[in-house]
Amino acid sequence: MAKKSSSTSKSKVKYSKETYKYWFESMLLMRRFEEKAGQLYGQQKIRGFCHLYIGQEACAAGAITALEKEDKWITAYRCHAQPLGLGTDPGAIMAELFGKATGTTKGKGGSMHIFDKSKNFAGGHAIVGAQIPMGLGLGFAEKYLGTKNLSICFMGDGAVRQGAFHESLNLAMLYKTPVIFVIENNGYAMGTSVKRSSNVDELYKLGESYDIPSFPVDAMNVEEVHEAVKEAAERARKGDGPTLLEFRTYRYKGHSMSDPQKYRTKEEVEEYKQRDPIEQVRATILENNILSEDDIKGIEKEVKQKVADAVKFAEESPWPDGEDAFKDVYVEDDYPFVRE
Repeated sequence: MAKKSSSTSKSKVKYSKETYKYWFESMLLMRRFEEKAGQLYGQQKIRGFCHLYIGQEACAAGAITALEKEDKWITAYRCHAQPLGLGTDPGAIMAELFGKATGTTKGKGGSMHIFDKSKNFAGGHAIVGAQIPMGLGLGFAEKYLGTKNLSICFMGDGAVRQGAFHESLNLAMLYKTPVIFVIENNGYAMGTSVKRSSNVDELYKLGESYDIPSFPVDAMNVEEVHEAVKEAAERARKGDGPTLLEFRTYRYKGHSMSDPQKYRTKEEVEEYKQRDPIEQVRATILENNILSEDDIKGIEKEVKQKVADAVKFAEESPWPDGEDAFKDVYVEDDYPFVRE
């Protein structure tokens, strides 16, 4: 399943025009949204923690095209890109980053807790590894209800040190749960390289100890991500249980906006940028006359406007009211003891 990254020249067409157009447009939206979020963080309009997805866009975009609308999604706190690709309103995501009442979680979650039930996106989760057993539970619920749906659970490479990861893999295979575990391995977790923190540095092999089909994937290439997830999904829908995929990706920015990135060289970052997932798709599109240069420019202009509109919406949205602190705590609005 894992192959060397495709070159940005002479790329063959494997999928439909609509698929390539979606990949380019969605990844570009993710990139421009995150770039703008970084700028706004520097202006202190976004506060708290902020973890950007720049460089990792193929992980989300390739998985989305391989799955079905009713499948469930869950991830860690680097969580802006998946809902963007799934179709969540960019304005609502930006408003959540601002802490505004119109945000996806009404301004209560911020950057690390984007949710969208309407898109089956069960959210970003700030506790390292906490989403892994929840992703297992989402998949088990589908099995229990007798659907053909599955869950896909994303985590960072640092999360595989958590006991919940191993407990979840064990139960997933024991119950043949329809779940795809995805390790987004950007090589450094928060700031320590995999090779310095793990005796097993080919992380997909961790799944093999539980007899889970496990594979490495070149996740700088959106086509290979799509193929790997599609194969895993077919296995899950047949009742054969989970798959563990190690997405070998790379974030161009630090772990968070406060990360000085002293653990890696500028030369290494530039080397990965030569394999940029968006540029690979752009090259395939142009070389195979899927879209023209003018079409590409039109998409770029449209994406730029979407991000600008999202910022404007967030800027103009109201702050949550003080009374909102007491809302969404319990299902029952009049639940006793919420306040005196």
